[in-house]
Amino acid sequence: MNKVLIAFSILAILSVASCKSKKEEKEAVGNYTATVPLKMDTSFVKEYVAQIQSIQNIEIRAKVKGFIERINVDEGQLVKEGQLLFTIRPREYEAELQKVKAQVRTAELEMQNIKTLADKGIVSKTELSLAIAKQDEAKADEALAALYVSYTKITAPFSGVIDRLKFKVGSLIDEGTLLTSLSNNKEVYAYFNVSEQEYLDYKSKGITEQKNIAHLLLANGQPHLYEGNIETIEGEFDNNTGNIAFRAKFPNPNYLLKHGETGKVQLPISIKNALLIPQKATFELQDKIYVYVIDVNHKVHSRCITIKQKLSNIYIVDAGLSEQDTILLEGLQSVKENEVIKTIFIPAKQAMSIK
Repeated sequence: MNKVLIAFSILAILSVASCKSKKEEKEAVGNYTATVPLKMDTSFVKEYVAQIQSIQNIEIRAKVKGFIERINVDEGQLVKEGQLLFTIRPREYEAELQKVKAQVRTAELEMQNIKTLADKGIVSKTELSLAIAKQDEAKADEALAALYVSYTKITAPFSGVIDRLKFKVGSLIDEGTLLTSLSNNKEVYAYFNVSEQEYLDYKSKGITEQKNIAHLLLANGQPHLYEGNIETIEGEFDNNTGNIAFRAKFPNPNYLLKHGETGKVQLPISIKNALLIPQKATFELQDKIYVYVIDVNHKVHSRCITIKQKLSNIYIVDAGLSEQDTILLEGLQSVKENEVIKTIFIPAKQAMSIK
């Protein structure tokens, strides 16, 4: 009988030991890696979609009505200031000029005759004044007619590139008709929008050599060869977007950039005491970013964090973590909320290099 009791006691002890072992295994499962956020000064490049505009871009319009007699340029051609672009048939305006010139000569002769008579007292001073006024009016008409003749030759007001030609030789155009556009692309402006927070961060930097430096990424992903500078900021925020426009100027000596082109302005951004974590230590749920924080009892708890900036494989944390928090680095898909786990600690700098 005693032997039977002893046997049962041994089985009971083994059973309890087995259950305890399973419970401990359940309480601390797996071998996961953990790390802590890295606090350090860092910098990154922020990109902003930009609209490129020529420093000068104007419409070339006809100032007189007539037939286009000559087109002296072609689309896309680089022209110099003062170069002849279009000629509108001038014959009608030249004939009008000759007519008013004859009227000026007549008025001058009449004024001289009346002046002679007035000096002799034959006519009154009033008649002389009227003759002088008539002469001045004729000269004004002559100047206006000469101006219209000059309008038949349309020249470039500055050096630049010709846009599409709207009409061909022989076309009848009215005063004010758009003929083409002219762009000075030797330098270009790049307009881009930044948020209110980014604007305030930018202004708080003070005056430094690096503050106003900008780079331009072209639509094909290639960098523009020339460094630019931020020149000015618009006076008001857009109420609809909450953004404000910056303007950067870029050299364009090879005329690669054109008016209306797009690109991305790249600005170097520096952050002091930034809090960095590997992106692989996070997971996304309903458009929010989470990490698993491991407490002193080795339990995991999910925590929502906000991200200031996303880099290649690193997040800069804006809120939700401190440098004292321990976070799960690998195995995020395997753990459950409040689960007790075993971890292997990976130093922060080493964790940042793990991809």
